[in-house]
Amino acid sequence: MSQPIEQLLQSPEGKTLEFKRDLSSPRNLLKTLVAFANTAGGYLLVGVDDERQVVGVAQPLDEEERLANLISDSIAPRLVPDIELLNHAGKDLLRVQVFPSGLRPHYLKVEGIDRGVYVRLGSSSRQAGPELVAELQRSAAGVVFDELAMPALTIDDLDLDAARRWFGEHHVLDEKALLTLRLLVREQGRLVPTKGAVLLFGKQRELHFPDAWVQCGRFAGTDKTHIIDHRDIHAALPDCVEQVLDFLKKHAMRGADFSEVRRRDVWSIPLLMLREAVINALVHADYSQVGVPMRVAFFDDRIEVESPGILVPGLTVEDMKLGVSSLRNRVIARVFRELNLIEQWGSGVRRIFSEAQALGLPEPAIVEVGMRLRLTVYIAAQAGVESEAGLGVESGVESGVESGAESGVESGAESSIAEQVLQCLQAAPLSKSAIAHALGKAKPNRYLNELMNRLLEAGQVAYTVPEKPQSRLQRYRLTAKGRRGLLPASPEGGADE
Repeated sequence: MSQPIEQLLQSPEGKTLEFKRDLSSPRNLLKTLVAFANTAGGYLLVGVDDERQVVGVAQPLDEEERLANLISDSIAPRLVPDIELLNHAGKDLLRVQVFPSGLRPHYLKVEGIDRGVYVRLGSSSRQAGPELVAELQRSAAGVVFDELAMPALTIDDLDLDAARRWFGEHHVLDEKALLTLRLLVREQGRLVPTKGAVLLFGKQRELHFPDAWVQCGRFAGTDKTHIIDHRDIHAALPDCVEQVLDFLKKHAMRGADFSEVRRRDVWSIPLLMLREAVINALVHADYSQVGVPMRVAFFDDRIEVESPGILVPGLTVEDMKLGVSSLRNRVIARVFRELNLIEQWGSGVRRIFSEAQALGLPEPAIVEVGMRLRLTVYIAAQAGVESEAGLGVESGVESGVESGAESGVESGAESSIAEQVLQCLQAAPLSKSAIAHALGKAKPNRYLNELMNRLLEAGQVAYTVPEKPQSRLQRYRLTAKGRRGLLPASPEGGADE
């Protein structure tokens, strides 16, 4: 359904809207139409100047025919937009509606497919490079980059021990499971890894994808003039999540006693939002791009998470806010979901915006910058340990631990999740999955993972196989300190086991 002309005139130019005074610059106009068709569609209004003032079109019928001929003669594959002659405030306008095209990439014939493909970035039309042209071709054909086979490799090129460490004891990674997850595919009678498998668990991932890593930086002030600290993270993609968050936590309190912050579980940055932003970037990054790793920049007033690649064709920022999801990397998304790093596709961005509103923070910003997507999470200017109720300060759910209401467990100190975990371990050591079942969960989630790590650090629980933290036989046992935590009235004394 076409948008009313009044609504379009009240909107600023952007990804799906552009104004043209007349047809005097046909090349720029055609670039816009090509860019609309290759990305998310859009409207072109002819007879409106840059100030959104309606100037009208002289000889509208002739101009309508001229425009239709220009499109037919200049754009390939054939593009057939909806061209409509309208009258507003006594002046004639041309409204051109372009739909996202299944024949993409469209291009200007005179420039050819090598130089004539354009995409829409904000309110401008940008020339697409070869990697993006290939991405447009794949998306039109329904082909997903990370599901493509890598026939030169074998299963031995995957670090399946790392994969098993993540999936745990209740998920057997046999041949059938690897095929179901699309970590392996059949290629000419052989089982070979997919690009997604190598990105996730490849032994030499960066040999094949040299930019599949994360660059983190902490900057003084609100620009990149002075850098305080930086870290390059080259871990497997699932491990990148916690390592990025560890870097952010390291700089979260601006000189506060870090051990005290960890003990109190209070942070000056919205960790839940940032976790979702990092996961979203890892899952939706365009790993076919060259020379553009994922970047996380920590400023005094905000944290920017940038991933290579613009939005997939047909998707807009407004769609993302509504929870609309169009996966660029199905293998990575599927594995992240199995690992409980994401709950359901499309929910992460909505959760980020909901958390910002709940914490009283400015609305996060999502913009396409160059050929990258940047999600900005704003933080409170004066957040700190003293202002636990202040903007951006996290405790409980915001720090990655479910509250009683969200976990299905009654709230209150006596029945907190941590206490229930300790109570579960009184009778005998348990695996993480068994603990989850005791709490009424089908399987461990990221909140339980965070909680168990904190209980380990606090010395309230310990591994039964401490020399092999990722062993499939690993269990958690209650320590003397953990028992004392369950008996606040008992006398101090005794050493931790």
